[in-house]
Amino acid sequence: KTYFHVNMPIDFYDPPSAILASGTKEGVDLGGSKLILSIDAFHNLYSEGIIFSELSWAAFYQGIEGLDDQIDTFETKEYDSVRENPEALIKTIIKSIYDIMNNHKLFYGVVDFEVDAFLNQNTVIPGLKLDYLIINKLLDAHKKTRDAELFPKISLGGEERKKIKLEFQGDKKRKLHLNGTKLEDYADILRMAKGFATGIVCTSRGAANLYIMSDNITFKEDLIPELYIDQDNLVIIDMGIERELLFPISWFRIDLGIKSLETLDLWDKINDNPKLIKALEYYERYILGLIQKKFKVMASVIGTDVGDNFDNLNPMERRQALRDMAQAIRKLTEEYKK
Repeated sequence: KTYFHVNMPIDFYDPPSAILASGTKEGVDLGGSKLILSIDAFHNLYSEGIIFSELSWAAFYQGIEGLDDQIDTFETKEYDSVRENPEALIKTIIKSIYDIMNNHKLFYGVVDFEVDAFLNQNTVIPGLKLDYLIINKLLDAHKKTRDAELFPKISLGGEERKKIKLEFQGDKKRKLHLNGTKLEDYADILRMAKGFATGIVCTSRGAANLYIMSDNITFKEDLIPELYIDQDNLVIIDMGIERELLFPISWFRIDLGIKSLETLDLWDKINDNPKLIKALEYYERYILGLIQKKFKVMASVIGTDVGDNFDNLNPMERRQALRDMAQAIRKLTEEYKK
């Protein structure tokens, strides 16, 4: 059975509260979440391990003219963090990796959602620089939305596991909504993935829409693309806000693939931990097994034989063999199509 994912929303299971943030005339949600994401064979995303999560209610001054959007008090609604604790961070990563493999999923990346109600003059997401006029427009839209109580509720699924609908938007959305129809396809793409995408989360039609403003994601080992700003997406967001079809919620950043762990603040302090190294080696073997399975199927269709020597190669030789196989099969596929 083949499943295609053409412009279809995907399910995001156990979403963090930062992506559901809103506000009213009385105040706004502020905070952020940083977590490990996994992906399944149907391209659904799952929260695996929380690295950081904080959400506070910021109440505005009431009844004082000119201060109706100035923060008076903070009340912490939730707080959970292993960000500054090396031992706890290692445990979270290791548990996430084994859970991902045991449930036949893949390590998708590390995601940040930052909720500041667009009150800051700069974006609070590393790697994204927008003109302050744009941020002011987002601030005005957020204020108008909360004053008129227009925030649409993103509904959580009624089943045992909470879920929301999520869509990626923009010219580069295929860097996050991966091309493929099965887990082996995504394994092949994510194995080499590195870099990040940043942008703005807006709600529309009861779904979370992630508008990609900038990215430097690459799927090639020796390439690091330059960052850019997607001006077309800015125009779309602007029009959506004007017509009250889009409601800006927060900023996001997604670091893609297992290499995203290297962006963690404590990575240099934890990357030599034996248990973590072992978990990453198991994951590498798991990924290579999936990719080998994909290439064996492709090779049998084209009429080549991958051979059984693969299992006897060391990790470096396997990686090189997979690169060679991938290149050969792409060439053979092109010839086969002629």
